[in-house]
Order: sequence, then structure tokens, then C-alpha cells
Amino acid sequence: MKFVILTGMSGAGKSTALKIMEDIGYFCVDNLPIALIEKFAELADPASELQKVAVGVDIRSGQALGSLQDILDRLLANGKSFEILYLDSSDQVLVKRYKETRHLHPLAGGERVDKGIQKERERMAFLRRRADYIIDTSNMLTRELKAELEKIFVQNQDYKSLFITVVSFGFKYGIPTDADLVFDVRFLPNPYYVEGLRPKTGNDKEIQDFVMGHPEAGQFLSKLEDMVKFLIPNYIAEGKTQLVIGVGCTGGKHRSVTLANALYQKLCNEKAYGIKIEHRDIQKDALRNK
Repeated sequence: MKFVILTGMSGAGKSTALKIMEDIGYFCVDNLPIALIEKFAELADPASELQKVAVGVDIRSGQALGSLQDILDRLLANGKSFEILYLDSSDQVLVKRYKETRHLHPLAGGERVDKGIQKERERMAFLRRRADYIIDTSNMLTRELKAELEKIFVQNQDYKSLFITVVSFGFKYGIPTDADLVFDVRFLPNPYYVEGLRPKTGNDKEIQDFVMGHPEAGQFLSKLEDMVKFLIPNYIAEGKTQLVIGVGCTGGKHRSVTLANALYQKLCNEKAYGIKIEHRDIQKDALRNK
């Protein structure tokens, strides 16, 4: 029997996650009163028809949330196993989501949304510490969250607590606001000024050959790979769940795309973390010239 407590920050995607869990065969209950969780766990035993159960718990439980700590301890003492899935997101993304949906944060009252988020983090901290899985949804699409949940609860793969996004960008469009590490590759020769190469992108072999044909590009990639691979296990040890690596050039179309692709290829075969690549500005020049 699988008993999952699905929790986390308001706005981090718990409702979406519960729907996904239901789709993969879990019996799901959202916002179950805290006092009933112990009783519900007894119903979901090996002899019952409920073999896979997910219960949504969050700040909506009010003051009763504080009693969950003791309830979880009693469940373990009575031999009841459970797993805690905690969904998180950056404060900046949570504020943006609240503004887009025009929902009120349950703890904000008459204050700003960020004050409510701060209070919620404090009250939810004990669940985050006890979580078996922490997923940061700041940069995740719904399909990516679905893939992560299927890896954990369907395919039973080892969970990768750190998710890396390698993103190329153009400095003239601004540095990605969520970037943890930013690298400037404008020191490399620019194919923009080479006849015949301007319309192409770093996804094309001609641009890749031009950029990587300069020794400095290979040296930079080697040093960057070495540094990132040094940082990753240290970030994991510190509990970091999301790492965004920005690689920028002037327009985000040639050099940054080439180096971001090359770094992604160097990192994508590791098993200690999940990884994806994005090219934020690769089409912006084309759009501006129309």
C-alpha cells in the first residue's frame, strides 16, 4: 500500500499534482481535515481496496496543521508507512502566479502577497524537512511535472532532488531573473558578422563549427564543465532543488545557444539530477525584423 501526503506552498501546483496522481491510479483526497488523517491511513491498509492513496494537506488546515507533526510520529510508531511529496517554488514565481490568477493568499490578510508567503514558509517548514521528495516547480511545465511524478510513483526510479535548467539568452533582452549562475560568452567571435551565417542559429552545424572552431570556446567549455560539476554535489548536499545556468551573448541566437547546447550535452548523462535546456531568445531577432 502506498500512502502519499502531498503538500507544499500555495501556488506551487498541488492541485495539478493531485490530478496527475489521480490519473496514474491514486485515490486522491484534497484538504482532508488533519484530525482525520490518522483514521484515513488506517482505512488504506494492505487488506483494503485502496492500495494507492494521496492526501492533499496545506496551509488551509489552519492552526490544526501544527498537530500534524505528532500525527506523523504516531503513524510511524504504529507501523504505518507514508511518503511526503512537497511542492515548492520561488517567492518571485509564487507572487507572479497570485497576481495572474488574482487569488488572495490565505495568510496575507490585508498585507502584500509576499508577506503571506513568508508566513506560510515558516509554518510549512517542518513538512519540508520531513519530505521524501521535494519538487521545485518554478520553471516546470505541467508535462514536466507529470513526467517527474511518473518517474517517482509509476516507474519507481531514483528521485533526482536537483533539477538543472541550462538557458541561453541575449543580454540585450535582459538577464533571466531566475538565473543562479550567469556566464557571458560575448568574448567569442560573433558569427552575426559573417556572411551567410547571420540567419542561422546555434542549433545549426555551421554556427556550431564556427563558434567551437575557436580554441577559446573549447577552453571555456572545459573550465565551465569542471566548475559546474564541482558545484552540483555541493548544491545537492545543501538541499538546493533548482539550478538555473544562464549562458548569454548579445542576441541569444548564435554563441550562447552553441555553448548552452554543448554544456547540456556534457551534463545530460549524469544520474544525480534532472536537466533540460531552453533557448529563451533564439527567435527574437527574426520576430523583430518582420
